[in-house]
Amino acid sequence: MHDYTIPQDIIKIQKKLTTFEKDSRNYKKYTKILAKHIKSYTMKKRVNAHIKTIETIEKIEQEGIEDILK
Repeated sequence: MHDYTIPQDIIKIQKKLTTFEKDSRNYKKYTKILAKHIKSYTMKKRVNAHIKTIETIEKIEQEGIEDILK
């Protein structure tokens, strides 16, 4: 049904982030990188959800028009 797998790039960044000491320069840097990747991943999921919603509405409308014409 739904694809809830986390992309490998995000997992890789998280693993790398665990090796750094909290509040270190690299920790802050990788936190920003991780946030950017998560934001783009979330945005892709939202866009796909909107596209599916639009397709479903169009399908329902099409079936409704076909029912009326019968």
